[in-house]
Amino acid sequence: MPITKEKKLELVKQFGKNEQDTGSTEAQIALLTERINDLNNHFKTNPKDHHGRRGLLQMVGKRRRLLDYLKSNDIEKYRQLIQQLGIRR
Repeated sequence: MPITKEKKLELVKQFGKNEQDTGSTEAQIALLTERINDLNNHFKTNPKDHHGRRGLLQMVGKRRRLLDYLKSNDIEKYRQLIQQLGIRR
């Protein structure tokens, strides 16, 4: 299920530099994390959806690359972001 406009605006406000900044690394990671969490719930009810699983793995890879980029450029923002999103436990 796609992210609603309201949820997307809320995430961009919280993690972007301004209300319309969907291109910042933090905002992209937050949006990908929301989509990944939604897909995890989808796979609990549809375990044989292998095509969707491929898309999930692509999103996880993209988020990983964005996190690596953020980590190499600003380690404090990286640590703060993973704590806020609850990515690492």
